[in-house]
Amino acid sequence: MMKKLVRFLLFKTIRIATLLVAICLISFLLVKNSPIDPIQAYIGADMLKVGPEQREKIAEYWGLNEPTFVQFLNWGSAVLKGDLGTSMIYRSPVSDVIGERFLNSVVLMITAWIFSGIVGFILGVVAAMKRNTWIDRIIQWYCYTLASTPTFWVGLLMLIVFAVWLGWFPIGLGVPVGVLAEDVTLTDRLQHLLLPAITLSILGVANVALHTRQKLIDVLASDYVLFAKARGERGFTLFWRHGLRNVALPAITLQFAAFSELFGGAVLAEQVFSYPGLGQATVEAGLRGDVPLLLGLVIFSTLFVFIGNLIADLIYQIVDPRTREGRM
Repeated sequence: MMKKLVRFLLFKTIRIATLLVAICLISFLLVKNSPIDPIQAYIGADMLKVGPEQREKIAEYWGLNEPTFVQFLNWGSAVLKGDLGTSMIYRSPVSDVIGERFLNSVVLMITAWIFSGIVGFILGVVAAMKRNTWIDRIIQWYCYTLASTPTFWVGLLMLIVFAVWLGWFPIGLGVPVGVLAEDVTLTDRLQHLLLPAITLSILGVANVALHTRQKLIDVLASDYVLFAKARGERGFTLFWRHGLRNVALPAITLQFAAFSELFGGAVLAEQVFSYPGLGQATVEAGLRGDVPLLLGLVIFSTLFVFIGNLIADLIYQIVDPRTREGRM
């Protein structure tokens, strides 16, 4: 068992290493061939005060006058040493910028992830148990509608209704305006967190609910469930004994695999609510040409999604012994 686990983790390590190299190379080439001018982004508002000679010195200082392949090797060797470079927007190391915003994004995404997983699973189970009733139709309508709804549109709608019209939540940002950092309370942070978290949760419910509903319908139509019904098992008892494990495993896998969608949704939600997280930093880095920060965020998001999928695989194999022989 231990040898199989070691082989499994070794395979995953090789896979993430090759994936990171490929993504870094593709991202670097895309950025280098984009209209983004890193020197211009670094100069910023002082554009008119900087002459051609100064631009050449800046390019030489950052290594931008080297061939593209040499730049990638220099950047890659620095990354292997733990140096992601310096952000041109924030004038500080990329690792520090990511570290400062990581906590805000993680709290937002985990809150939305847990809420969407629990609510989506419950709605899927209820829809399957009440198949072809008005409850099932309402849940399906809700899921199909939200599955095709953009995150930014839902965020704007939530902001208008609950922040502007009703005044239940603050309008954007992560902390109150004009308050010192040491004076910000946990209640203040929660008030600014809830609305973007609810926005992400509402959209994340649809996939889990629809998948769980269909899986449970297939389980309820199986022979062993028909036999259980013949013995008199009904309702919650039937689901608890025969349906929970069969629908929980796919739901867990789907929920962890949704990390990529969650991160993408967080980018849009943070931009709508001006929430100071990794999503907003990604948008700023792309629009303002902060190449080191953009590449650092690409690496971080890749690891984030891969770890989510890895956890899903490990949980699946722990909960379902049948997968250990075939996949480990």
